[in-house]
Amino acid sequence: MGWQRKSFYIYGLIEPISGDSFFWEFSHLDSRCFQEFLNEFCQTYPDSLHLVQMDRGSFHITNSLQWPDNVIPIFQPSASPELNPIERLWEHIKSHLSWEYCTSLDELRHKVRQVLNSLSPKVIASICGWDYIVSALLSATS
Repeated sequence: MGWQRKSFYIYGLIEPISGDSFFWEFSHLDSRCFQEFLNEFCQTYPDSLHLVQMDRGSFHITNSLQWPDNVIPIFQPSASPELNPIERLWEHIKSHLSWEYCTSLDELRHKVRQVLNSLSPKVIASICGWDYIVSALLSATS
């Protein structure tokens, strides 16, 4: 009998200056779920233009994605997570969970939600809004 592997994925977008955030849980890390995430995000924030910075994961760059009209994708260079503000947030969340022991996937899911819910916009901005990231984003929008 082999190991049974169960997982879930948190998709997220943050605004590094204000700390505003949007998170959604999915069962897979693939282009279908990413498309659904983009659609949910744009339905939640339909009146704004969004610059969405991301890595070059295959689910981000597939030709099958239908980019919403109010999203401009920005792809960072390969192997450069230090340029993506949300990567700092993922590190922060993992640090809160690193010594946690969970007996089930539901327990882990609950603990992840607790950490996410405890993060105020001010805290997210302090984690993700590093000067060089904010400067680069402001330059991109000028």
